[in-house]
Amino acid sequence: MIKVISFLLSRVVLVSLAIIAQIITLALMVWKFSNYFVLLDTILMVISILVVLHILNKKTDPTYKIAWIIPIMLFPVFGGLFYLMLGGAALSGRMKNKMHSISDKMKESLHQHPITSNNLKGESKVAFNQAKYIEEHSSCPVYDNSSTKFLSSGEEFFENLISQLKKAEKYIFLEFFIIEEGIMWNTILDILIEKVKAGVDVRVIYDDFGCATKLPRYYNKTLEAYGIKCSVFNPFIPILSFRLNNRNHRKIIVIDGKTAYTGGVNLADEYINKIEKFGHWRDSMIEIKGDAVWSLTVMFLSMWSYLRKTNEDYQQFKPEDYDHSQECHGYVQPFDDSPLDDEHVCETVYLNLINQAEKYIYIETPYLIADNKMMVALEIASKRGVDVRILTPHIPDKWYAFAVTQANYEELIEAGVSIYQYTPGFNHGKTFVVDDIYAVVGTINLDYRSLYLHFECGVWMYNTESVQQVKESTLQALEVSKQITSEDIKNTPKLKKIGRNIFKVFAPLM
Repeated sequence: MIKVISFLLSRVVLVSLAIIAQIITLALMVWKFSNYFVLLDTILMVISILVVLHILNKKTDPTYKIAWIIPIMLFPVFGGLFYLMLGGAALSGRMKNKMHSISDKMKESLHQHPITSNNLKGESKVAFNQAKYIEEHSSCPVYDNSSTKFLSSGEEFFENLISQLKKAEKYIFLEFFIIEEGIMWNTILDILIEKVKAGVDVRVIYDDFGCATKLPRYYNKTLEAYGIKCSVFNPFIPILSFRLNNRNHRKIIVIDGKTAYTGGVNLADEYINKIEKFGHWRDSMIEIKGDAVWSLTVMFLSMWSYLRKTNEDYQQFKPEDYDHSQECHGYVQPFDDSPLDDEHVCETVYLNLINQAEKYIYIETPYLIADNKMMVALEIASKRGVDVRILTPHIPDKWYAFAVTQANYEELIEAGVSIYQYTPGFNHGKTFVVDDIYAVVGTINLDYRSLYLHFECGVWMYNTESVQQVKESTLQALEVSKQITSEDIKNTPKLKKIGRNIFKVFAPLM
């Protein structure tokens, strides 16, 4: 009972109720006024018609269009009005202008080394084209003198991270969607406090929505009291705005500019299986050493500069000499994506990998809520003989997201794609591996939020040793997973199928 009361009085519930109240109030006002003023009713109907025409002619995914057109047609009096308030799949022009300092600082601080680029072009024109696309549209160059290590579990990452944090001498940067008090975060926090006392510059960014049920309100002030500089991304406030949809889903750690991490693991105990929420939690991270760390350093600093409204000299954080003691193979390219423009870098990187595949594509994702382009690409790859395997959870963290995930199974299986559910529990890993040549490890889910609305990041790799590590990790997970068959689809109750398909229609709005 105490937990229930605590939840009902939590900031997430109170803010959500305030937003719902605003939606209901607005709807009632529109409905009441339209009953009294025929002209207003006509104007609102015309607005809805114009909005539908606008949506139909928009350069966006067909499923997103359908998801909005249906409610607008069902509620034409205020459907168009709500779309104008909440339906744009990007930030407002005013907010974009304010946030463009992020991309501007990225472009200013990151430059492609021409020798590296030419060497890659000589090895593979296909790989070069992909790296060039990433560099042009995320400002992040490709590197050939950096080592990577794939960490196939939260536990392995945590052990590795603690070791590296203790070695920090100059600075530690952490940027996470979720931080929650517990064994994992408290252990890290103790080290951060000791490092601050030793003169290390420690900075933390967390997303306010991601941490709304995890951390006390104004937790940033608690960290500041320890001497840890802290900024909160996009505060979760009770105002009806599409801006609430744009979250910082990135996970970045940079230590002294020499070691960096990114991937699926947040700083909470379920990620290292110290507590059990959805069975065994499967996740992964990638460790980078060498010159490529600079891209993740700049990603963090550009976000930090925006949030703190500072204009630091980034070069002071660039090491004079990188650690090249580890043997480097292949090419490494950290990259980011944001809702600041209409260029969906993460989705394009994934689509290019799918379209380039000749032998196999192994994918791990917690949510298989793919748009039409992604579904068609996966199906065509399978039909041309590519071995396409996708690992999803068996125990979901969000029942509605799992319903949409399962709704996509039938179409993919009919095309020859192999779908697996991770039997021990919840798979939160976000990895692509293709033909023993390419891999991507990052924060990017196969859903609309990651691909269109969130700040995300990942690491594209070509011919690195970690590519094989990603492959082996996925194959090991498949051995303890259940393959979903056509028979399983047939045996699904019709009512459940109908429910899943209804959720699928509105997946872009979830």
